[in-house]
Amino acid sequence: MNKMTEINTVSALKKKSGYLVFKGIMDIFLSIVAVLALSPVLLVFSIVIFLTDFHNPFYLQERIGKGGRAFKIIKFRSMYYDAEDLDKYFTGEQKEKFIAEYKIEDDPRITPVGKFIRKFSIDELPQLFNVAFGQMSLVGPRPLTLEETYFFGDERETLLSVKPGITGLWQVSGRNALTYESGERQKCEIRYVNNFGFKMDVAVFLKTFKAVFGGSGI
Repeated sequence: MNKMTEINTVSALKKKSGYLVFKGIMDIFLSIVAVLALSPVLLVFSIVIFLTDFHNPFYLQERIGKGGRAFKIIKFRSMYYDAEDLDKYFTGEQKEKFIAEYKIEDDPRITPVGKFIRKFSIDELPQLFNVAFGQMSLVGPRPLTLEETYFFGDERETLLSVKPGITGLWQVSGRNALTYESGERQKCEIRYVNNFGFKMDVAVFLKTFKAVFGGSGI
């Protein structure tokens, strides 16, 4: 690396570090404002989900955040309370598909209310608390389970160098077509980590609104 290239690299890293500080402050501020503004919506859906089967309306699951630190992600529960019993809800083929991709189309474990809140990404709203707690960002890679992070192989540390986000490049880039099996999902998430900045974050944020109001979810 020549001297000029080294200077440009250091300058780029400093610029990105500065943006991360700004982004962290804005994440916390905007998430707190959003929680306060959306508190009636959060309350209504908490009650509706509870009344469907009289179980906890929230779903907590361990995910891996920046630096490999584990945290509990908070979501509205969109599945039946015993959804972890895969043999109860899946055929052998569905179970195999789920184990490979950690998701399947027309998941039979999703409740009728769950289908609605997923369609409009309402199930993601409680993650605003994760953002306010400093565990997540508004925009970033998808928060993954420990097992999923190993799909990234040698680029696992790169993925975990930033906070996961409520929305991100994968979610607004035709996520159903970008799978682990094809390797396209990994490429998309790493592309964000290597190129994120104010311009990209704003673009992803605006595309998120299009996805949500279009009913395709995030």
